[in-house]
Amino acid sequence: MSYTIKGTLHKIEDTVQISDKFSKREFVLAFSDNPKYPQFAKLQATGDKCSQLDDLNVGDEVSVEFNVRGRAYTSKKTGEEDYFTSLDAWRIERVGEKQERKGDRSQRDMDDIPW
Repeated sequence: MSYTIKGTLHKIEDTVQISDKFSKREFVLAFSDNPKYPQFAKLQATGDKCSQLDDLNVGDEVSVEFNVRGRAYTSKKTGEEDYFTSLDAWRIERVGEKQERKGDRSQRDMDDIPW
């Protein structure tokens, strides 16, 4: 299931190489319906999605599309089952900046049609 959230980039971490095939880059988004009580969410981009943060800066207003992922694991210390949840971003765009997606046609492209 996919979700969308809009907010201000509060923090952007460096990309961390976890293994040969897995890298992640965490970032914090500040958002709120009431500016008096800001909320903060830590999300992550993985693999080739990490580079989406390269051209963004702290303070930028962004829209993030993400999936909620989670997994159970057994603690090595206590032997008890525990859980973790991650918010995996797969599209990060500056607010007001619509990126042309494959198959989209701009009005200018449509004006070039000869009929």
